[in-house]
Amino acid sequence: MRPDMLNPLFADTESMDGVGPKMRKPLAKLGLTRIRDVIYHLPDRFVQRHCAATLDDATIGEQLIVPLTPIEHKASAGRGPFRVMAQDDAGNICSITYFGRASYTAKKQLPVGEKRWVAGKLEQYGQMLQIVHPDHIADNSSGAMAKLVEPIYPLAEGLTQPRMAALVTQGLGHLPDVPEWVEPSVMQKEGWPTWKQALVDGHKAENKAARDRLAYDELLANSLALMLVRAANRGRKGQPLQTDGHLRNKLQLPFPLTGAQKRSIAEIEGDLAQSSPMLRLLQGDVGAGKTVVALEALLIAVEAGAQGAMLAPTEILARQHYETLRQMLAPTGVQIALLTGRDKGKARESILMGLMDGSIDIVVGTHAIFQDAVHYRNLALVVIDEQHRFGVGQRLMLTKKGRVTPHCLAMTATPIPRTLTLAEYGEMDVSRLDELPPGRQAIDTRVISAERLPDVVAGLERHFAQGNQAYWVCPMVRENENEDIAAAEARYAGLKERLGNDVVLVHGQLKADEKDAAMERFAKGDAKLLVATTVIEVGVDVPNATLMIIEQAERFGLAQLHQLRGRVGRGSKKSICLLIRGEHLSQTGRERLALMRETQDGFRLAEEDLRLRGGGELLGTRQSGDSPFNVANLEQIQRLLPVAHDDAKLLVERDGGLDSPRGSAARILLYLFERDWGVQLLRGG
Repeated sequence: MRPDMLNPLFADTESMDGVGPKMRKPLAKLGLTRIRDVIYHLPDRFVQRHCAATLDDATIGEQLIVPLTPIEHKASAGRGPFRVMAQDDAGNICSITYFGRASYTAKKQLPVGEKRWVAGKLEQYGQMLQIVHPDHIADNSSGAMAKLVEPIYPLAEGLTQPRMAALVTQGLGHLPDVPEWVEPSVMQKEGWPTWKQALVDGHKAENKAARDRLAYDELLANSLALMLVRAANRGRKGQPLQTDGHLRNKLQLPFPLTGAQKRSIAEIEGDLAQSSPMLRLLQGDVGAGKTVVALEALLIAVEAGAQGAMLAPTEILARQHYETLRQMLAPTGVQIALLTGRDKGKARESILMGLMDGSIDIVVGTHAIFQDAVHYRNLALVVIDEQHRFGVGQRLMLTKKGRVTPHCLAMTATPIPRTLTLAEYGEMDVSRLDELPPGRQAIDTRVISAERLPDVVAGLERHFAQGNQAYWVCPMVRENENEDIAAAEARYAGLKERLGNDVVLVHGQLKADEKDAAMERFAKGDAKLLVATTVIEVGVDVPNATLMIIEQAERFGLAQLHQLRGRVGRGSKKSICLLIRGEHLSQTGRERLALMRETQDGFRLAEEDLRLRGGGELLGTRQSGDSPFNVANLEQIQRLLPVAHDDAKLLVERDGGLDSPRGSAARILLYLFERDWGVQLLRGG
């Protein structure tokens, strides 16, 4: 249960003064649905204004507050601006200029002959000094002084800066007094304020100590929750799997195993032999052969007389894994089944019976394999593909399905820099596949200008004539999913007109069965071109697709470009990736595209992505909603995460965990950042 003192912060924004259904929409667009979200909506930057007694004390281009007395209102002919001519105490003349329909406001706020304090940017227009659309106009100096430092918030249409600032002030009024959860020596060393003070200061001015404190809280909550998961896992009893390799020896793999695959299999085998359940992350670059490693792990479970399950995020991927594993398992006689939400009636009954009596050794499927109706004779290993799609809560569900807690192998195709593995996965043991299997051809990556789109479309027709398929990924439009979809739909309509029924479309708002049907047509080869937004399935394997076209490629992070490029190059034919760039390339955009041409090493690209993004978004995860952090930026994660990790360790190992005085404060922190699954776990475990 959430502590009572936090309940006011989790109240709906509609409970705030001045927020009705109309205001709720733009707030929701920014993800601000509760008072807690509003107080953590920190300013992007601050405007610092210089207080000038007269215009002689100011410089052009400066943000200032200056007392001015209006002397004349001048309307221009036609569509020209409305000007209020004003003078300062030294007699200097300045035009306060308004465009559009602002003349009524100007006359009201700036009556002739009455002194006003005007805040805005001083500019020069010809020989004349001017302030265009002032930010604030105050009747007295004390009202103006309050605007010397002003926060600038990220906004959505329908919100203004003053409105946002007023809501934040109102939200801060709900802050409770909380006990301190940060280790005292860390507080002292860093010179941080209390949590409450940090939130107030963070909205007032550039304040590194306040910002760092708030980021640290988030990192500490995450580290602590992951550590509790880990500790609970260690405390559980698992099933040691000792085997002789009799089934694995029968495998006939298409390629010899790489050194990295052999090393990873040995690490997994060592974990599975222990009595505490394995919790290991297998990181593999695109095409590094994770499926074979997963297969070897599943066979260890079967050799030991137990069962294995493989969980995929979508039905398409589940089917794909099933087909791949079924073919590889053929020489071993091991029984494998596919179970998805689509299976009904007798077919489903027979799979459920097989899992219960143990005649099915391995099951592959979507979440359906963990529904209440599904019972296993002896489930000893769960392999989770594309780990980041599953929350910790879903992982906990799996642990209830075995006689004892099953071993867990999570696989991710996104190479994550070492710095960030800790942030995403805590202290999970990590195996890395950093070699590609022999026989994989390098993908020819080219960068071309958007002006050459007609040539690209003409090239597609030649590409199809040779019996090949292609992907066309549409740009990310200002992080607005609806605009992304509009861009994809427009491109799809144009290509369909030219290429006919050979084109299918996939995006995030299609119904699941429509998406599946389109993907299936493409996977079977009935459609030649798949147009998609960035939701294109990670891991979709269509060996005949040998061309990837990514529009406005400079808008994507390196990790995402690398993932998308990895959709091709899966068969024996030569594959090409075309990165179509817009006209105005930033320096970072140029570097990104150059790196994509230069290397196909996902781990190197992930490290470079981190360097290029600086304090920006985490590996493109903000766009895809996978980042666990909203407050901490990348620079803070790199600098503060090791400290937070050590602090969490101290709390769990030395300070008596959540039952100590600091531990009960840390419980409040876990609820505040909604990492309360860490607390639930202690109860459940």
